[in-house]
Amino acid sequence: MAAKPFTRAEWRTIRGRLADDPDRYGLPARVYGSVLLASFNIRKLGSAAARSADTWRFLADICRRFDLLAVQEVLDDLSGLRRLQELMGPEFGLIVSDTTGVFPGEPGVGERLAFIYNRSLVRRTEIATDVTYDRSKLINTLADHHAAIHEATAPYAKKRREYRDRLERFEAGQIPTRPKRPRFKVQMPTFLSFIRSPFCVSFEISGHPGTTPYRFMAVNAHLHFGNFLADRRQEFDALMNWIRARVERNDHAYYPDFVLLGDLNLDFDRPKKDREAIEEHLKTFNDAAGDEVSVNFPFLDEHPVRKRFLRTNARLTETFDQIGLFCRDERFPDYTVNEVMGSRPTGPDYGVFEFGDLFSDALKRRPFRMLGAEARRNLVARFEHKVSDHMPLWLRIPLP
Repeated sequence: MAAKPFTRAEWRTIRGRLADDPDRYGLPARVYGSVLLASFNIRKLGSAAARSADTWRFLADICRRFDLLAVQEVLDDLSGLRRLQELMGPEFGLIVSDTTGVFPGEPGVGERLAFIYNRSLVRRTEIATDVTYDRSKLINTLADHHAAIHEATAPYAKKRREYRDRLERFEAGQIPTRPKRPRFKVQMPTFLSFIRSPFCVSFEISGHPGTTPYRFMAVNAHLHFGNFLADRRQEFDALMNWIRARVERNDHAYYPDFVLLGDLNLDFDRPKKDREAIEEHLKTFNDAAGDEVSVNFPFLDEHPVRKRFLRTNARLTETFDQIGLFCRDERFPDYTVNEVMGSRPTGPDYGVFEFGDLFSDALKRRPFRMLGAEARRNLVARFEHKVSDHMPLWLRIPLP
């Protein structure tokens, strides 16, 4: 039986609880002199009819807090995304990618990637593109790893041949039943292409009169989750290498600063152990980028004010989602600033809007972490499809 969604009365209780103390749940205030960058994987954001009016109102009230919001899991049907933008208000602009992750007409769930931005602070400039590895790079990879790729894909190739043979026999009337398309897990030994092409758009954020705006490329990504951790790491490395290569080409890049926002599916369920491995890994990118470029992932650090590692999934077990900075502009916070994040109202600061705690406080009268395991599962089941199974994360930086 499907979990019962929140009733209208429950939504009133939730909105009232949030209005009493938004900071308790990590919802950032609008602070003059600062700008809020954010990322939110809104689960299967498709038809406007798939969510209730109260849910849309809640999502719009939250998303309206952010000046530049990267949204993942937008489906082919754009009516829900347009509904969200409309409820946020006329000052918010929208740019969205085409469907990626599935070939047109073939089975699978394709997704779009979107940016919603506050026109009063953020201006979209000329560039909008996907992030891909070109044909020459792909051919070189295939040549360098030919034997390993052949070994990994041979069992799948055999199943494909058997499927095509049975399909031909079915279409010729030789067998009565159409064969099922094979589903087979392949652990690739190397990166070939992204499961969903990241979406890259150029933006400009104006500050106080007479100051130089922030100018940067925003990369919106929903990376591979998959069956194998190695696949996830390969795709993360590939995106990091692509961004680093563009940042290094300072004389040719449209803007030399990059901000990565999205669901990167990083394995970060054991912060103290995982952080050490990821930080060591990131250090190689910092070293490769040189002294002129800073690479900073604030959400890998324990928040200095909240005194804990912030989680981004609804069950509060993982930090799949991240915001990463690859910047030459020294006004963007580098990793040395992370230990004093949140010390000034205008930033820099970072956080997660933990609506799971909000729902638990409002409806169960205790924090989410204090519920029993079954009670947590039952509560998450009520909102993970209609609100989301990810929570929005944000980065505040002072205006120039």
